[in-house]
Amino acid sequence: MLADRAPRGTLTKGTVSPVREVPSSIERPEYVGRTGPERVTAGEVKSPATIERIRTASRIAAQALELTAEAVRPGITTDEIDRIGHEFLLAQGAYPSSLHYQGFPKSLCTSINETICHGIPDSTVLEDGDIVNIDITAFVGGVHGDASVMALVGDVDEESRLLVERTKEAMHRGIRAARAGREVNVIGRVIESYARRFDYGVVRDFTGHGVGEAFHSGLIIPHYDSAPQFDDVIVEGMVFTVEPMLTLGEPDGEQWDDGWTVVTKDRSRSAQWEHTILITGDGPEILTLA
Repeated sequence: MLADRAPRGTLTKGTVSPVREVPSSIERPEYVGRTGPERVTAGEVKSPATIERIRTASRIAAQALELTAEAVRPGITTDEIDRIGHEFLLAQGAYPSSLHYQGFPKSLCTSINETICHGIPDSTVLEDGDIVNIDITAFVGGVHGDASVMALVGDVDEESRLLVERTKEAMHRGIRAARAGREVNVIGRVIESYARRFDYGVVRDFTGHGVGEAFHSGLIIPHYDSAPQFDDVIVEGMVFTVEPMLTLGEPDGEQWDDGWTVVTKDRSRSAQWEHTILITGDGPEILTLA
């Protein structure tokens, strides 16, 4: 198995620091300060004015990712990565969308090695050979921009490095397939076809999503071949994420008792990349670029 050619996971929970403060002058998403699911009222097709606001939020998220990824090194804690991202977003007048989203206690997600997604930043120290996903969403101007990147920590084994590289390529192939008039399930068909060439697991339990006025709208973007399900037709003006999660072993996950962190059941390594994209008449446009 590919998973036997890379380190198996041994990750354990660290200590989560107190919640970081956000100045009252920064606009909050509607879900902050209350319990229950996000209230979604906007449609999936965005107006030109809304698209420009999403473009701004997406650019800020991308810049925050660039800064936090540059800080990744052996010896840094994931909590310090969270601090860097949190402070950058506030300096741009943006709210970190993850903070207080259905109780999430931090401003970004850090998913290490066997963590598929939603890792909570804490006192865990990154070690030489680790891989880590950093997932940041910025809320500003009443809209969200969402993206994630993988970062290599020091000297990473070849199988893990290839997983990271190929997951990024899978994301870009899925993005290129997202054209007006096609069903959204074409995105997953393209991603899974590519991933299967390398015997990677393709995570099904977590998907891409519509984004804009809502952090997660009702639109679902699967990263596996789901046809004939998920047959929403892609329309010019839609904004959504493409964010495949691929594994070196089985794709099944299990959630920690923190209610968020999801790790592979077989503790094989997992990678994820994510962009927010806009559907135009000329094809998809990536908005989450610095």
